Amino acid sequence: MVRVPSAVTNALHRIRRVPRALTRRHRTRRPAAPAAVTLAPRARPWARALGLVAVVTLGAWLGLLVVGNVRVPVGPMNTTMTLRPSLTGGTKINISPLGALQLDSHIAPVRLDVNVDQLDPERSQALVDHPERLSGLQDEVAQDITRGTADLAVRSCIAVVTGATALGLVVYRRPRRALAAGGLALTLLVASGGTAYATWNADSVLEPKFSGLLSSAPSLVGDARSIVTEFDVYQKELARLVTNVTKLYDATSTLPAYQPDPTTIRVLHVSDIHLNPASWKIIASLVEQYRVDVIVDSGDTMDHGSAAENGFLDPIEDLGAPYVWVRGNHDSLVTQRYLERMKNVHVLDDGRARTVAGLRFAGIGDPQFTPDRSKRAGAEESQELAGARLASALRDQRTAGTPVDVAIAHEPSAAREVDGTVPLVLAGHIHHEKTEVMRYGTRLRVEGSTGGSGLRAIEGTYPDPIETSILYFDRDSRRLQAWDSIELGGLGLTTAEVSRHLPEENQPGAAPSPSPSPSPSTATPSTTSP
Repeated sequence: MVRVPSAVTNALHRIRRVPRALTRRHRTRRPAAPAAVTLAPRARPWARALGLVAVVTLGAWLGLLVVGNVRVPVGPMNTTMTLRPSLTGGTKINISPLGALQLDSHIAPVRLDVNVDQLDPERSQALVDHPERLSGLQDEVAQDITRGTADLAVRSCIAVVTGATALGLVVYRRPRRALAAGGLALTLLVASGGTAYATWNADSVLEPKFSGLLSSAPSLVGDARSIVTEFDVYQKELARLVTNVTKLYDATSTLPAYQPDPTTIRVLHVSDIHLNPASWKIIASLVEQYRVDVIVDSGDTMDHGSAAENGFLDPIEDLGAPYVWVRGNHDSLVTQRYLERMKNVHVLDDGRARTVAGLRFAGIGDPQFTPDRSKRAGAEESQELAGARLASALRDQRTAGTPVDVAIAHEPSAAREVDGTVPLVLAGHIHHEKTEVMRYGTRLRVEGSTGGSGLRAIEGTYPDPIETSILYFDRDSRRLQAWDSIELGGLGLTTAEVSRHLPEENQPGAAPSPSPSPSPSTATPSTTSP
């Protein structure tokens, strides 16, 4: 055996240790490198994008909140215009202390708020002293709004970009990120403005929603005939609004009396009162405020139809307007006979027609009597049969030269049978408001519950609203010109909202609506007596 010198052995050991050390170092470093390279890029793009959007949104909102408003004199009033983030868009005009007007003016993630701050005494006095200036008020209002809108747009851009940039600088502490936030905010604002411009509806003020003091709604919105014949552009609408608000502010302690158009017939449509005694107070108030010519009740005034309930009907004689009534499925023949003996009440049944306040009405009582809310076999067929009887009577009236203007039935399924025989049919029963033009041109107006569904309102989590409507008819043509849907908060609530609606044929620029065309089943007048 050959002996290796110790010096050579030591040298070999050193050579072997070098690769092992290098190998260990290489193995300990390799796992760390992929973790830093592969894991971080997966999380950072999403986090950065979401973070930037959050910063831009919050910064833009803070910018608008701090400096994104302008004070603009509009005619005799001082107003403040503001842009606010919104999911639905639109315009809201706050008129303190009367309430607010909401307009579906545009669809965009920004809402225009116009606050009427106060009436300028000097400018108001100038209009009082020089009434001839009212003729130029429309142009003045249009110019004021144009200047205010332009100023608001510039100020909003500055506020949004500055707010987003400043917050981006605070959060990221990098100028490049802050500028990116400001640029994104400006892009979003320009896109929102473009969307609002593209979807702008100048005629939205024709169908506003008014919330606040119910008694001031007619004065603010105006009468139906003026809306149809005079209001054709947005600037004129705002000028009329300014003039009316001026009058309201000028009457310091009392609201000015509403002066109705003497050529317009106003009909108050109520339904499904269901023994709610508060309904009579509401109806009497509306009759006085809107100068109602006739009240139409499409049934379910009672809840059980018993003789013991008849005393509930006594306030009808003191409501201040004629009362046209048809029987609902909660009203009995006992109820009907009690109403027939009351003065100023016109009970319609079996298609009989009556002319009341210049309009010719015809109606039929509900064929079902179900105070227990039961569903009897053949109920739908009986409704269709009742509707067919009413349609036959309407055709007979038209053949005799005394056409009916408004038909009335309690259930919509019966009302649908008169399509093509009358311009308008009124109904109730389903406890929520609905409007549609049926296939052959007859408009169906279903009223909600004017009694807030009566005592059953306490059965649900939230109280049912009290719903009614004012229908405006042209006295010459006896056609529906407009209607106001009125909704009051239910039991324990004190809210009020009035929505103005115009039939399509009365929209600015629309052609007049033709008469309802007879349906195939009603083309030949029936010879059967109603």
